[in-house]
Amino acid sequence: MLSLLMFPALFVLIFLGFPVAFSLIGSAFIFGIFTFGDAVFFQFISKIEGIASNFILAAVPLFVFMGSMLERSGIAKQLFSAIHMWTRRLPGGLAIGAIIMCIIFAASTGVIGATESVVGLLAIPAMLKHKYSHSLISGTICAGGSLGTIIPPSVVVVVLGPIADVSIGDLMVGMIFPGLILASLYIIYIIILCIFRPENGPTITEEDEIDRLSFNQKMLITFKALVPPLLMIFSVLGSIMLGWAAPTEAAALGAAGALILSVIYKKFTLKTFKEALIKTITITAMIMFILMAGSLFTGVFAATGGMSLMKEIVNSFNLSPWFLLFAFLGIIFIAGFFLEWISILLIFIPIFIPLIVQVGFDPVWFCVLVLIMIQTSYLTPPMAPAIFYLRGVSPAEITLSSMYKGVIPFVLIQIVALIVVLIFPETVTWLPERLLGFEGQ
Repeated sequence: MLSLLMFPALFVLIFLGFPVAFSLIGSAFIFGIFTFGDAVFFQFISKIEGIASNFILAAVPLFVFMGSMLERSGIAKQLFSAIHMWTRRLPGGLAIGAIIMCIIFAASTGVIGATESVVGLLAIPAMLKHKYSHSLISGTICAGGSLGTIIPPSVVVVVLGPIADVSIGDLMVGMIFPGLILASLYIIYIIILCIFRPENGPTITEEDEIDRLSFNQKMLITFKALVPPLLMIFSVLGSIMLGWAAPTEAAALGAAGALILSVIYKKFTLKTFKEALIKTITITAMIMFILMAGSLFTGVFAATGGMSLMKEIVNSFNLSPWFLLFAFLGIIFIAGFFLEWISILLIFIPIFIPLIVQVGFDPVWFCVLVLIMIQTSYLTPPMAPAIFYLRGVSPAEITLSSMYKGVIPFVLIQIVALIVVLIFPETVTWLPERLLGFEGQ
């Protein structure tokens, strides 16, 4: 029973304002000392060594570095111009272009904050110029920018894989269709909204220099803009899907590619390289420290019999597998109001995954459902990291109330996408099974 008190103690510390990492370590230390005495230090050392020696986590700094360098490579600006040429005449065309750009950029970087910041800086001024509603601007940039959670490659998946003890490659391949479904629903919503309420996203009617370009000129501009990110996507995701590289190796290819592209586009300087390294070190240190803290917490929880006790409690309720699944997803959804993604993964996934496997659900499918829920948590206040990213790149005229109003339809769309993946698990499992069969031939 002592192990069950760890969670109330943890949430009390978090709500008192202590950082999540210190709350995890503090709870683990107090309950570990109380239960095991000095032996808890040996457990802690073992867990720390396990995190430090996990070669899969080496992909985290590589993905972060890749995203940092791509911010400065000039790819985003060219990509935005190329997409803008083709979508500008559609209802809500600038917003649609922003979503498409988010898809491509998210698939090139794997870092959520980088996607939202870059796309926001490019798209917001254009949408404001053409009198788009502030709520549509906010919802589009927040939802599109956070697609990096569910579109591979993703730093979230690199962390989730080892925690859930599932293949990172299977997760990255399995999340492709759900990610595209979600992005497609965003675009459909924008088109419908702007057809029936054109004041939200007015169609561009005035002539400019883009209209004077020939079709061949537009194709050439598009080709030049799309080739670099497509090469990045293939070097990272394609090498994983085809079995040519492990996730860490693929991340190294992506990091090297981002560095080369920054040189090609003449954006590479020692200053930008230093800034990218500092950002990489800062973000990686934060992620690794929280991972270590979560490992200590779950280690003590398991050692005190917490996992066995949780299974007994769940079994005693005699819940149906589907009710259990909905309960777990509901807990993650509510936790997203208050906790960031890494805390959600560390606290809940080690407990939920064994029970999900026990009742017969596919763990990769469940992990993708969790990713959709975490994607939703990026938009739900009071935490809402996507809104904080947007606040940092948007002008003062876009208020917080507009931001909160704008994300509501996109949260509902994410719930629709969750229902689709729940009803059709093949959206997750089909592609990994096909690729596994292909590799086995």
